[in-house]
Amino acid sequence: MVPEMESITMVTIQEKGIDSVVDWFDRHKQSFYALGWFYLHNQQQMEELFYRSIIKVHKELSHYKRDTSFELWVTSVFIDNCRELSQEKGRQAQEEMTPHKNLFKALNQLEDNEKEAMILTYGAGFSQEDAAHILRVSVGKLKEFLFSGVMSVRKQLDGANYNGCNEFQNSYIDYLQKTMERPKKIEFEMHIYNCRECQEDLAAFQDVTFMLNHAEWMSDLPVHEHLIENIKERLTEKERAWQKKRKKIKRMALIFASVFAFVIGLGFFTGVFANVYYAWTEEDEQLRTFLQNDLGQRLNLEAESYGVNIKIRGVVADDYQTLVFYEIEDTNEDKQYVMFLEDGVFIENENDLMKHETYPRYYPPDLKAKMNKKEKNVYYGVIGLRPIEENSGVLKLNITRLQELALDGQEASWGFGYRSNGLKTGDWKFEVPVTKQPSVIYELNEQAKIEGVPILLDKLIVAPTATLLEYGLPMGEIEKRIDRIQFGHLEVNNVKMKPDHFGGFNYLQPEANWHKYQMYYDPLFEEEPKDITVQFESAYFSFDDKKKYRTRSKPVISSDV
Repeated sequence: MVPEMESITMVTIQEKGIDSVVDWFDRHKQSFYALGWFYLHNQQQMEELFYRSIIKVHKELSHYKRDTSFELWVTSVFIDNCRELSQEKGRQAQEEMTPHKNLFKALNQLEDNEKEAMILTYGAGFSQEDAAHILRVSVGKLKEFLFSGVMSVRKQLDGANYNGCNEFQNSYIDYLQKTMERPKKIEFEMHIYNCRECQEDLAAFQDVTFMLNHAEWMSDLPVHEHLIENIKERLTEKERAWQKKRKKIKRMALIFASVFAFVIGLGFFTGVFANVYYAWTEEDEQLRTFLQNDLGQRLNLEAESYGVNIKIRGVVADDYQTLVFYEIEDTNEDKQYVMFLEDGVFIENENDLMKHETYPRYYPPDLKAKMNKKEKNVYYGVIGLRPIEENSGVLKLNITRLQELALDGQEASWGFGYRSNGLKTGDWKFEVPVTKQPSVIYELNEQAKIEGVPILLDKLIVAPTATLLEYGLPMGEIEKRIDRIQFGHLEVNNVKMKPDHFGGFNYLQPEANWHKYQMYYDPLFEEEPKDITVQFESAYFSFDDKKKYRTRSKPVISSDV
């Protein structure tokens, strides 16, 4: 049965801090140790599991809602860590630490959903409702997992199958737990009385559930002798490192304060305050450039979930896109995470606030940036969103999933270094104020030719977040036509800008016998363009080659033999 678990009050937390959480886990370590053993099978990993769970419970305690019991909430946190660790480390060789080897082996052969349902319901003694709440499934689905799990365990232990009537098998659990309504119970008992196969099935089902409900198989698992002591030592070392870092930050703050007054004065007389200030205070290189050119807004929005802290550092918006600059810090481990639009990131008020005729541009992770090489648990990134309709608004940004980046020595599943099975779920919400910056359009009205086919270089659009070249390809029936152009650098006033090959390409409405397109380049932080050079790298052509073919047919002669 579930042990009597008293909750931790906020008064206790204020008095003892994380030690109160450690003490609570120490009192209930046996049941949690057995629960975690089914995922990890390794003593060293079990210590890491308890360490992470203690930290997460302490950090998330302020989010604990009193509408569920404390033990349910802690168990949910604990199982989330079990799943995460088992995915990270992979299946380890199981250490034989229990006299109930056959039962443990049978349970470990189950599907994860079946095993979790069996352990929580029969091993830990949670009710079906509580077990379903922890696993985030319905009670009906939980019963399905329990039934299939019991069937599998029985088959592994004695090699027998269930041969009873299918329409009554799903009633075994409710009948044995005495939760079946009386009319249905009477009907079930009448059937059992007359059906020998169902009698044998029910008896075997009862034997397995009785064996699983027996508490010894959970309590007999020996807990590592120095489990809690080792965790306390790690927490003490973590606190020492944090104190050292805090002292360093204070020293840097004093130095900054003494120089800051000088910078302020320098700015008044020379006008270089923005450049110097942001060079010192903004670590994100791309965002720093926008701020130094008085484009965009600097923000300091923050949200934390399951040990991962996300900061929205700034936003830059124009008529073509909205860029949100962020920082993600994993406070528990040395992991770096990135976010992707429509894969765990969505705008709650997108339909009301943003334009729909454009599609957000893709910004791949910048793994070579200096700021992303400084710390293994912090990543600075940018995500592109649709432009807003009005001049200003507030984005309701919701984030529920992050993708882990592969560090050195880790296997990457995709080309840009994303770690396989490296997903982090949570709940991060922000309200991001956005002010749209104006763009400047320069009419070009020039034509170039590739293999005799004309190309219209129509406009150059200088927006805060990008430089856009608007061009056209001829419409109509022509023998040779350009299907696609691969652009090289765009040079403006002797400044070269790279093309965006990751989605920086828009179709426009046809105009005056021209198919119109837009090509995106890096932002241009210059005054009025005077000298413009467009580089073409390659072009793909189609040809109309009309030919006539004359065919001859021979008569087919057939005969019956």
